Formats: sequence, structure tokens, C-alpha cells
Amino acid sequence: MQRQSHISIAILLMSVLFCSTLTRALQEPEYGYDKKSAKGPQHWGDLKEEWAACKIGQSQSPIDLSTSRVEVIPKLGGLKYWSYKPQPATITNRGQDVSVNWVGDAGSIDIDGTSFFLQQAHWHWPAEHTINGRRYDLELHMVHVSPQPDGTNKTAVVGILYKYGSPDPFLSELGKYIKDIPNEDDEKSVGVIDPSEMMRGSKMYYRYLGSLTAPPCTEGIIWTVDKKIRTVSRGQVKLFMDTVLEHYARKNARPLQPINHREIQLYVPKPKNKPLY
Repeated sequence: MQRQSHISIAILLMSVLFCSTLTRALQEPEYGYDKKSAKGPQHWGDLKEEWAACKIGQSQSPIDLSTSRVEVIPKLGGLKYWSYKPQPATITNRGQDVSVNWVGDAGSIDIDGTSFFLQQAHWHWPAEHTINGRRYDLELHMVHVSPQPDGTNKTAVVGILYKYGSPDPFLSELGKYIKDIPNEDDEKSVGVIDPSEMMRGSKMYYRYLGSLTAPPCTEGIIWTVDKKIRTVSRGQVKLFMDTVLEHYARKNARPLQPINHREIQLYVPKPKNKPLY
């Protein structure tokens, strides 16, 4: 009887060990941000054939937005073409980041006469783009798509940079929901969110042609990076860090990529009877 009990305990321990190993295997990410890992950014292009652009692409993101390389373009009204509107949204722990996903039509941006409709927003820490070599502490990406006649989508991403300082009001409201999604794939409704709250006060922005900053690193992405730097508290960034899975690394920013002679444009409000400089 005692022998059978020992066998049962042994089987139970083996089952627990197997389930624990299986759980870790299921949670193991396809890619990560740890430079020392075999799945780190420098290896993304080798992990899957369809991720080859991460390695051989010539128009990859993020990049350094250097003043010495930009072409200044006067544009009356600055960012006057934003047409966002409040819509119900959910917040999701995607393992490598936290994303807000709008359920209905949350509006669009206009780029050279083409409408790109807002789909979701997510954050990277530290910021991925730099300005004149300076890296900021947080970066918001607002992802937009424009459906094409052939069934594909064109993508445009708006980037917003933050430095440490006073808390960001929008993240202060969102923080209580982030605490409710501690595990990967956790999702929670956050009610109605107005995307324009994220873009308030924008007047100047950079624009260039780049890629997604995570696999598959698809190129042909129109990037708009707001020149205005917002502030975020250390506690707000730490909340993001504590939410994502540790095996993605405590940071989820891709290293800078070569510019490769790409054009970078800086759109500024058109002056009224005053020179640009």
C-alpha cells in the first residue's frame, strides 16, 4: 500500500513537472529584445523565412531623426488633418507590449489625399526613434491602415515620444486597466477612448518611409513622428515593464537601423510674413 502511495506521488510530481515545462514552452516567445538571446533583434531575420526583411531590408525602422538630414517643409496648420473620434476600445497584454484596440471607426489621418484609419496603439520603452541622437523614455505607436482595391492594406504609424517628468494624463486614466491584465493575452474593455487626447497640441512632425519595428519588419510603412515631446512618470513606465512577460526582456525597443540615404521631412506650420529660421 505504501509502495503504491509512493508511486502515485511520483507520478503526480512528474505530471506537475511536465505541465510546468509545457506551460513555459507555450509561453516562450517567437522573438525577444534581449541582445544576448538567440531570439534577440540581431537574429530576427534568421528565425523565420518570412521575417527576412528584418535582416536584409534597406528601409528599416526605427532611425535617428537628425536635424542635419531633414528637409523642412512649411505646411499651413500643422497637423490639421487629424479626424479622430471617440469609440469603444479594449486593452490587451500582448506579451511583448500593451495595446489599445478600437472596436469601431475611431477616425483617420490624411496623408497626401489618402485616408488611413486608426486600428490600435501600443507602447515601447525606452523610445525606439531618437532625435539628434537622444533617446527618450517611452514611445507610443498609433497604427493606421488604408484598404487597397487588391485586398491588401497600406500602413501608416504615428509615433509620439515621452521623457520622464509629470504623469501623462491619458496613461493615468489607462493605468487602472493595465493592472487588470497581468498575463499574456489578457484583455479588458476600457469603455470609450478618444484618440485625439493622445495628439493634443501637435504642430510639427517628422515623416519618412520605413518599416514595422517588430517581425516581420514589413517595409513601405509611412512614419509620422511628432516633434513635440510629452512627459510620463517613472511609475507609469514601470507599470508597463511589470505587465509584460520577463522573457521578452525588460525593454522592448528595437535598436536603431541604418538610414541608407532615405529622405526625412520635417513639417512645420507655415510662417506668417516671417522667415523659417
